[in-house]
Amino acid sequence: MTDVTLPPLIQQMLQPEFYPHPVTEPIRLSQTHVSYVLLTGDYAYKLKKPVNFGFLDFSTLEKRQHFCQEELRLNQRGAAQLYLEVLPITQEGEKYHLGGTGEPVEYALKMREFPQETLLSNLFAQGKLNEAHLEELGRVVAQYHAKTETNDYIRSFGEVPQIRAAFDENYEQTEKYIGGPQKQQQFDDSKAYTDKFFAERQELFHKRMQNHRIRECHGDLHLRNICLWQDQILLFDCIEFNEPFRFVDVMFDIAYAVMDLEAQARPDLSNAYLNTYLEQTGDWEGLEVLPIYLNRQSYVRAKVTSFLLDDPGVPAEVKQEAAQTAAKYYKLAWEYTQPKQGRLILMSGLSGSGKSTTAKYLARQLNAIHIRSDAVRKHLGGIALSERGGDDLYTPEMTQKTYARLLNLGTILANQGFTVILDAKYDRQQQRQAAISQAQQYQLPLQIVHCTAPVEVIRERLIHRTGDIADATVDLLASQLQQVETFSAAETPYVHTWDTTQANEAQLKILREKRV
Repeated sequence: MTDVTLPPLIQQMLQPEFYPHPVTEPIRLSQTHVSYVLLTGDYAYKLKKPVNFGFLDFSTLEKRQHFCQEELRLNQRGAAQLYLEVLPITQEGEKYHLGGTGEPVEYALKMREFPQETLLSNLFAQGKLNEAHLEELGRVVAQYHAKTETNDYIRSFGEVPQIRAAFDENYEQTEKYIGGPQKQQQFDDSKAYTDKFFAERQELFHKRMQNHRIRECHGDLHLRNICLWQDQILLFDCIEFNEPFRFVDVMFDIAYAVMDLEAQARPDLSNAYLNTYLEQTGDWEGLEVLPIYLNRQSYVRAKVTSFLLDDPGVPAEVKQEAAQTAAKYYKLAWEYTQPKQGRLILMSGLSGSGKSTTAKYLARQLNAIHIRSDAVRKHLGGIALSERGGDDLYTPEMTQKTYARLLNLGTILANQGFTVILDAKYDRQQQRQAAISQAQQYQLPLQIVHCTAPVEVIRERLIHRTGDIADATVDLLASQLQQVETFSAAETPYVHTWDTTQANEAQLKILREKRV
């Protein structure tokens, strides 16, 4: 039976004969405060409601057509398989026609329907989302951002007053929840942190603009807007209706899923996503602004959940759950503002000794930033990570540049409170001593994890190495063995030997206990 409170067009769209293709009955209707979505089996049709909320204006037919086209254009960047076309709806008498030739009275966005269980949020809830999925997501989002548009107008949205306006609005709208899900101390600390960040780090925001990191992003890239369908990760339902919501720093986009996963106590998965994205893009400097966006995404989640507490139509038990959820996200937003002790971990060892495998394991366990010299070298050389480097990539000058960049990044990020793993051979005393001096200068804890394995094991690994960004081959092993400089007496206290043929767990326990 059709709901007579629905507009006549939507009533007709619930009837199978409305469509020029077979449908799965009953046709399902899903609606939000801004749209209707009709689910017909193979296809979904989305119509925008004639509403104006200020930040979103669909009040005229012309605007609805424009934003349907924008939704199609923008979402084809991340999910072209799902977003098919915008169709006019015409009317003859009281009968509506999809894709008719007369004067349009409405517009519908035609999409391919996909199973809800393929959403990353649902896969996570079922325990099916793993590290490999998040690494692939990091690669997909890196490619997505590389293709997004930027120009002077878009970059202007990276100005501090533009960014902080949303933060200030959040504080204004949540003051009334202090004493409820929000605590006075958390509110004060969070506001003090963001006020200080905007006042003292203006140069950082300008650098983000200069380096083209303010782009036409997705704007709402949380796990419910990502699906794994037909073996492909698709990014859908991006923000089409409001420029300031999508003309943002790429780290704004990244922060959604990182925060999502950390809120669900899976920092290992957020770490896999973040480190893969950073390695693909070379945007390790983005970590300097990431905490403020993590704070924002968590705070917005808390705020929106808090709004349910004001709705008289929401049952008491739902309000109680909402209050608990909001409290969790206010607390997480506050935690992102708290100072942390950063530290440096240097990997050391021959090519094939298991440095990168061990470093990746440590990154997941310690929620550390993992920076590989192979990736840094290729970004400096301007070649793709998957491309094999020529001799010019391995000159002494290029090696010096690579180690200098590694240490510079490590020092900056460790001073910001990150645990940073610098993954390189570190086979020369000069390279190691430079890192030790920096750590001493900035009073940063430092450890050297020296990876070892029998030479025959290393040789086998190098012979069979495939699908990795590292270029080292087995014929370099002899020269590496000759060139290794042993640890000096001054270095030895920092060194922890890690046998990569043995189990990791016991060795990690010793490493944790042996912090310098």
